[in-house]
Amino acid sequence: MTATSSHPQARQALRLPRDFALITVAIDAVMVLVNMTLQLWPDSPNAEQLRSAYALPGVWVPMVFSIGMAWVLAAALAWSHGRNALEKRGVDSVARLPQPRVRYGAAYVVVLLLNFYALSPLLYDLQLLFMPGGRLHESLGDTSMRAAMPVFMFLQSVAQLIVLVLGVWLAAWFALRAGRADASDTRGDDVPAASSPRRAVALVGASVFASLQMWSGAALSRWSSVSQGLDGAGLLVAWVVPPLAAFALAFWGGWLGATAGLSRVRPFRAVAASVLAFALVQIGCIAIALAWLALAVWLHGLNSAGSLVGFALALVLVYTLLAVLLTRAATRGFYRRYL
Repeated sequence: MTATSSHPQARQALRLPRDFALITVAIDAVMVLVNMTLQLWPDSPNAEQLRSAYALPGVWVPMVFSIGMAWVLAAALAWSHGRNALEKRGVDSVARLPQPRVRYGAAYVVVLLLNFYALSPLLYDLQLLFMPGGRLHESLGDTSMRAAMPVFMFLQSVAQLIVLVLGVWLAAWFALRAGRADASDTRGDDVPAASSPRRAVALVGASVFASLQMWSGAALSRWSSVSQGLDGAGLLVAWVVPPLAAFALAFWGGWLGATAGLSRVRPFRAVAASVLAFALVQIGCIAIALAWLALAVWLHGLNSAGSLVGFALALVLVYTLLAVLLTRAATRGFYRRYL
């Protein structure tokens, strides 16, 4: 720990990652609350229809958990930007930044306003083109539209994810850019570890992994009918258990990959390891599922309910093993030089 870490400005700088995460969630929550209030205000158009729609479990359950996991991802990225600045520039350099919290909050508000009132209406207008009676529906026909609609919905989810990541990056860049001129004169290796670097790496990686898992589930649910027959309790289980399980598995894998001798957090290495592990897990599960299905069709062994249950349980086991092992391997690979 450096001598400067006991100064008030240094202590404030050390709290910057946590403050960035809290500011991100607070602003997101306020924006969602304001947007919902404007939509459901009695004098607003379609307010009664929206209230009836939001009262349905099939609407509010996916919406609430999708928003929650988006907040988790945004908070993890915001924390990563703050911690990365501390480790690469040093506490003294970050402590000299002019009002980084205010600058971050202001920039993030602007990003969210652009997202809510510019990008979201644009995506909605594009979605109307694919709806029955839309221009593309009339010109392409039902068959082509059934193939194009899932692709568009997936691309819409990708666009929203990119906007979230870029929004946090832009706000952090605006808040931290004043310290770039001093970065070459400071050392980032003297940052005191306020908490276990190993735990921080595992938490960041698990948050990103679980958020991506929830994002992929939300993207699929927009055009699939898998959860249409579930009631309120079933929907809650379907939306709560997968992200919590993914978080626990990724945390376990990240904890094993980081090891106790880790000296630096380097949070974006944890983010990269988590994204890589998530992609490999999805590819592995899809490949194994397709191979299993092909083998079952060839052997005519998937004709009973018991076979389907066995296939589902086996796929869950495969996902569990891949999530832990691949997260461990990816984390170990990205942090090899710090172990």
